[in-house]
Amino acid sequence: MDDCIFCKIVSGEIPGTIIYEDEYCLAFEDANPQMPVHTLIVPKEHYASLADDVPADLLGHLFSVVPKVAQIKGVADSGYRTIVNTGDDAAQTVKHLHIHVCGGEPMKEGMF
Repeated sequence: MDDCIFCKIVSGEIPGTIIYEDEYCLAFEDANPQMPVHTLIVPKEHYASLADDVPADLLGHLFSVVPKVAQIKGVADSGYRTIVNTGDDAAQTVKHLHIHVCGGEPMKEGMF
């Protein structure tokens, strides 16, 4: 996608603070963090959301990277939250599938 900011980070067209990369995905720091740790994991191939016929093996791979990112970011032992927003009602602002890995401080009970 020519106008996708996450595709531009994946391609290196615009900078991102990359903390993990492999053949299928890239993990980088959220530009507008909501927690002390707020890292995004994105597939290198563009999928708009979970509703975009994402292959099961790719989804499995993306989620297998979550504990690696948590370890790198130092929240594996204290705990972290993963979030995938899908669509406008879920407040998905970038239409490129991404997993939020958030932590670094105790979270309040609430909607999730």
